[in-house]
Amino acid sequence: MKIEIIKENLKNGLSIVERIVGRNTSLPILNNVYINTEDSYLILISTDLETAIKLWILTKIIKKGKVAVPAKLLSNFTSSLPNEKITIEEKNQNLSIECKNITTQIQGCNPDDFPIIPEIKSEEYLEVDVIKFCQGLNQVIDVPAPSQSRPEISGIYFSFSKNNIKMAATDSFRLAEKNIRLEKTIKKEYSFILPQKPAREIMNILEGRQGLLKIGMSQNQALFELTFKEVDRPEIQITSRLIEGEYPNYTEIIPTKFKTQVVIKRDEFLNQIKTASFFSGKVNEVKVLVNPEKKEVQISAKSSDVGHHQSNVAANIQGEVIEVSFNYKYLMDGLQNIKGSEIMFDISKEEGPCLLRPVGDASYLYVVMPIKSI
Repeated sequence: MKIEIIKENLKNGLSIVERIVGRNTSLPILNNVYINTEDSYLILISTDLETAIKLWILTKIIKKGKVAVPAKLLSNFTSSLPNEKITIEEKNQNLSIECKNITTQIQGCNPDDFPIIPEIKSEEYLEVDVIKFCQGLNQVIDVPAPSQSRPEISGIYFSFSKNNIKMAATDSFRLAEKNIRLEKTIKKEYSFILPQKPAREIMNILEGRQGLLKIGMSQNQALFELTFKEVDRPEIQITSRLIEGEYPNYTEIIPTKFKTQVVIKRDEFLNQIKTASFFSGKVNEVKVLVNPEKKEVQISAKSSDVGHHQSNVAANIQGEVIEVSFNYKYLMDGLQNIKGSEIMFDISKEEGPCLLRPVGDASYLYVVMPIKSI
């Protein structure tokens, strides 16, 4: 293999594929990036056996070939090079690099030892705007929590039907759901559970990019693919193993009847919850007292070690006077994920699930369970 490539293109490509490369002592080959050539493209591949990233870079190919070299070392070294054209050549499974007046050789390993990345043969590929996809995923990504007894809630649940994607996540104490419109109507209904870690990598890698994201799935894997703008071929492919099992029927816990309904300014409510959190004590408890007559929401917290705090926020309220206690972290997470200036804050009962939604946007909801006052 021998190629010529612009330093910045190689640096940017390596910064993406090295994201899932760690120090794997049991399988050292996984610490490498697999480099291959195809037509006029350099291909970079990395995997941690759960997730695989495949990236194409338009390059001048002098001689085709393949090599596997330490990903972190190559990435760090490339970043230190001047912004010049780089010549890369494979010699006896090692990588020779020349740039301006610099000549370097990085010791590689047998590329045939690199794990084979399985190809996903999907019955149907779905297409969604990548910006909307990343924004939606960002609204649910932090909700799941690792669970050995219930691994299915450790990931993000994706459900595809007609012209809609539904993303949902829960940790049993709160629930987030986001709906995104598909570009084209799909023939069948699909669903899968994507682990949180690869979901976060997908979001971070694709964030800021434009175009249509193709999503395909097999029995135990999912594929996320973004194509080049100029040509109809993949630029980035991310594949991930899926979590086996059936996702819980979470719709049963979404309340539909409420004692009290509140419309309140998001930023003001969020700021006062944050201020009260300084006085919340060891259990992170913040009390919310809703008073329809005064048309205000009172937020308070007290701790024997710190002190007491209370503030009032004006709001439009319908229903009964009610006081509910929350873990402020869960409440703040929901408020931060809502993008609108006003929110609907619906309370079912003192110790029942409460619902947060942006005013005028039915595509997102966040359910949070209160805590018992101590």
